[in-house]
Amino acid sequence: MLPDFTALKVKIFGDGADLQTILGLNANPVIAGFTTNPTLMRKAGVEDYESFARSVLTVVKQKPISFEVFSDDFEEMEKQAKEIASWGANVNVKIPITNTQGKLSIPLIERLSAGGIKVNVTAMTLFEQVAAVVPVLTKGCGGMVSVFAGRIADSGRDPLPVMVKTMELLGSHKTTELIWASPRELYNVVQADEIGCHIITVTADLLKKLPLIGGELGKVSLDTVKMFYDDAQSAGYTIRPKVAAD
Repeated sequence: MLPDFTALKVKIFGDGADLQTILGLNANPVIAGFTTNPTLMRKAGVEDYESFARSVLTVVKQKPISFEVFSDDFEEMEKQAKEIASWGANVNVKIPITNTQGKLSIPLIERLSAGGIKVNVTAMTLFEQVAAVVPVLTKGCGGMVSVFAGRIADSGRDPLPVMVKTMELLGSHKTTELIWASPRELYNVVQADEIGCHIITVTADLLKKLPLIGGELGKVSLDTVKMFYDDAQSAGYTIRPKVAAD
């Protein structure tokens, strides 16, 4: 039997960049933290990165929230990371596993983590990437590893083996948490919970469906039938009988 969504052990982080949505979710005890990224911010119409982040942090003061660097140069990334980290004690800094040339960012992650900055290593799809970065985080102050399970699935591959292996690896690295990133459906929340994943990021659209977890399937069927009927009635659809030819 599926668990009720309130009984899930996996921590649910709201994923997005709409200011009002974030502020509303902050009051929801189901939401344990937040993540965002430059792409989500651009889609949401954010024009001033720092102003947006500081506006969020005036309300989100306790729950962890991740903001991402956006330079492609490691030296500039480091400056951005230190500035972003200074905005609040609950801020985690997202560092992509590589820059756009594919060069690993592990030396930068090591310096930041050793300096006390909690890093969220993002955009990972390979277990080898995770295995390379986790020891670096552990030597420092710990952090998070975001494995993009949804993007793995988009390639036609099952992301579950990578997520399970990562959790096994983290069993001996207690200061680092796994984020199940970019879920594509509500069932991913159940999967993350079943393997003991620490965190899953969930968009506002999926968050609305959380109460459906564990729902009785017969009721789901009936609700679907009612939806089709009600929409047809609201649209005023008719099928005129064929007139017989003389």
